[in-house]
Amino acid sequence: MSEFSWLTVGRLVVDHPLFPVGLTLLAFQFALWLYRRSGWLVLQPVMVSMLLVVGTLLACGMDYATYREGAAPIAFLLGPVTIALAVPLYNNIKRIRLLAMPVLLTVLVGGTLTVMLTLLIAHSMGAQLPVLASLSGKSVTMPIAMLVAEQLGGLASLAAVFVMLTGVIGTALGPWLLGLFKVTHPAARGLSYGINAHAIGTARALEESSECGAFAALGMSLLGVISAVLLPLLMGWVLAGL
Repeated sequence: MSEFSWLTVGRLVVDHPLFPVGLTLLAFQFALWLYRRSGWLVLQPVMVSMLLVVGTLLACGMDYATYREGAAPIAFLLGPVTIALAVPLYNNIKRIRLLAMPVLLTVLVGGTLTVMLTLLIAHSMGAQLPVLASLSGKSVTMPIAMLVAEQLGGLASLAAVFVMLTGVIGTALGPWLLGLFKVTHPAARGLSYGINAHAIGTARALEESSECGAFAALGMSLLGVISAVLLPLLMGWVLAGL
């Protein structure tokens, strides 16, 4: 087949309405295979698949707006997938009730310290308001982090990057740190994953056990709600003292 024909076929594939969906699924399946085959926690499927998608879009000359519109069906599934996290929560409801107060205190104290230390360290390194606002929600789920960042004067796209990096790094280092300090209780491990690595960490917690995944989902959900309500107030107080 001539070069012109190959280019024509390639352009037809890229211009097909299902190309963004197919690209996303293939990239994630390959990244998941690579993660399971290698066993390296650093090769998180979300990060690897994102790099594959970005590289392909650059090579094909497709802009993000077109890709996002074509991949809308996958984005729509995020809602049902998030709701499905209620299943492990329901299956472990008795354990959650017994540990309700420690969990709530952990999320409040841990979430507050995470935001304050992040802002203080970033400010000491010369970060300006847009970066600080974008960093403030790095430990919550991406939709909440992006909305909060915009409300505080930050950049939603930058907030999404920080959330992604936090999830990948937290999931990669979390098991090692928990093992180093001999944290073996499923509830403690799950809560740590959910608070520090949100959705990516919750996926990792579900690999360990149902109870671990339930507390990860609980920690992620509680921190997201609390952050959406209190983060603007907390960040305003911190910035006022800087």
